Amino acid sequence: MADKKKKLSTNFGAPVSNDQNTMTAGARGPALLQDVHLIEKLAHFNRERIPERVVHAKGAGAGGYFEVTNDVTNYTKAKFLSEVGKKTEVFVRFSTVGGEKGSADAERDPRGFAVKFYTEEGNYDLVGNNTPVFFIRDPLKFPDFIHTQKRNPATNTKDPDMFWDFLSLTPESVHQVTILFSDRGTPKTYRHMNGYGSHTFKWYNDKDETFWVKYHFKTDQGNQTLTQEEAQTMCGKDPDHATRDLFNAIERKEYPSWTVQVQIMPLEDAGKYKFDPFDVTKVWPHDDYPPIEVGRMVLNRNPGNYFAEVEQAAFSPGNFVPGISASPDKMLQGRLFAYHDAHRYRLGPNYHLLPVNAPKAVKMDNYQRDGYMRFDGNEGNKYHYYPNTFGGPEPDSSAKEPPLEISGAADRHKYSYQNDDFVQAGELFRKVMTDSERDHLIGNIVSHLVNAKKELQIRQTAIFYKSDTDYGTRISNNLELDLDEIKKLSEKLTVANEKMDYTNWYV
Repeated sequence: MADKKKKLSTNFGAPVSNDQNTMTAGARGPALLQDVHLIEKLAHFNRERIPERVVHAKGAGAGGYFEVTNDVTNYTKAKFLSEVGKKTEVFVRFSTVGGEKGSADAERDPRGFAVKFYTEEGNYDLVGNNTPVFFIRDPLKFPDFIHTQKRNPATNTKDPDMFWDFLSLTPESVHQVTILFSDRGTPKTYRHMNGYGSHTFKWYNDKDETFWVKYHFKTDQGNQTLTQEEAQTMCGKDPDHATRDLFNAIERKEYPSWTVQVQIMPLEDAGKYKFDPFDVTKVWPHDDYPPIEVGRMVLNRNPGNYFAEVEQAAFSPGNFVPGISASPDKMLQGRLFAYHDAHRYRLGPNYHLLPVNAPKAVKMDNYQRDGYMRFDGNEGNKYHYYPNTFGGPEPDSSAKEPPLEISGAADRHKYSYQNDDFVQAGELFRKVMTDSERDHLIGNIVSHLVNAKKELQIRQTAIFYKSDTDYGTRISNNLELDLDEIKKLSEKLTVANEKMDYTNWYV
C-alpha cells in the first residue's frame, strides 16, 4: 500500500485546505485579511533572508573529523589533542572575503578558512584565511579597510581609487597585497588551498608552561591556483565552481584532507625576537620555528541543508578550550569581540543553540536565559543566578589559564617595533616566486592598478619599489610612470618606516 499522503500545514500545524487560491471577497477579490495562511506565507517569505555577513558572505561548508597524529601534550592540555589517534568532529566553512553572497567563487580575494571543533570541553573555533598574514595589524582600521573593498557610496560599483588609496596609505599591507595579487589570490578550488590561523595563539600545558603558536593547514590535494585569465573565464562560466566542486567531491567520496601543523615559539622568545611575533602582517620564518605535525583533518559529509548548516554556521576566534587561548595580537583582540557581536546581530542572541553551532560532545550549562528565538526549554524551572545553593553549575578552577605578565600605560600606542614592513614582501617576490609567478604577479597588479588615479599608482608603486627594486621598477615601466619619482617617494617611505609612522608619508 502506498504511503499516506503528507498533509500541508501552517507553521503551527493546522491543515491547509488550499495552497493555490487566495481567499477573496468574490471571484475577483479583493483579498481578505482573514486569509491567515496567505499572511503567514508572505510574512515568512519577507524574512527568509537573514542579514548577509558583512565579510565572508559567499561560502561553502562541510563536516568531517580531525585526527591527532602526533603527541603535542608537552605544549597543550587541550583534551581533543591529548592522544594520538583521537578523533574530533569538525565543521568547516570556506568563503571569499569581500564579495557579496552572489559573487563569483573565482574572484581575486582572500579565502576564509574556518574550523569548528566539537570537543568534549566545548567548541573550539579556529577562524583563519588561506593566507598566513593580513593587510593591517590594528582592528581600529578594519571597518575602513573593508569599506574600501566594497562599493563606492555614490556609484555603487567597485572603486579602484578607494582600493588603492587605502592600501597606499597603509604600507604594512604590502605583504598581503603581494600574496593577493599572486596566483594564490585565485585558488583553483577550496580543496586545493592551504589554511592558516594567521594570528599567534597561546598554548599551555598541564604544568602551566606557556607557548606561542601559529597554525598551518596544508592541503593534501596539492596547492593549485588559477591564472587571472582562467579565473576571469571561470567567473563567467561557473560563478559557483568552488562551492560545486567541494560538494561533488564529497558526494564522489573523494574526501578532501589537510595535514595540520603548528609553529611553536617559547614564551620568552617573544620579547627578544627580531620583530613583533604578534604582528599579523608577518610570518615566522620556518628556519627559526619549524612547523611540526599535529594531525589530519578530513571532510566527509555534505550538509543536509545549506541554510541550516552553512549559512547559519557562526564561528568566533573567541571560542577557546582549556589549553588554548588568545595572544596580545591586536587584530585578534578586536576579533574576540567583533565575531560574537556580528553573530548576535545576524542570527540573534541565542545563535549558539542552533544545531550547527551548539556543542555536541558536552552539554551547555550556564545561567543565561530568554532572548529572541530561545527554542529549547529555556532551562525549565532551574534558577538563573549564581551563586546559589540549589545545585546549579559551578566554575571549574582547573579551566583557569596561566597568568600573563602585562605592563605599560593605557594609551593609543603607535606601532613602535623597529622592524621593516617591506622585507617579507620583498623576500616573497625574490626568493619564493618563480619567474612565471613573478610575471603573473606584475600583470595582475598592473591590470588592476591602471584603473586608479595616477597619483595613487605612483604612491603604491613606491611601496612595491621599497619592497624590491625590480618589483617596483617592473610595475612602474608597465604603467609608464616616472621611475625617478618612484625612487624619491620610496626614500620618503624609508624615513617613515624608520620612524614607524606612515602618517602622510608621501608628502
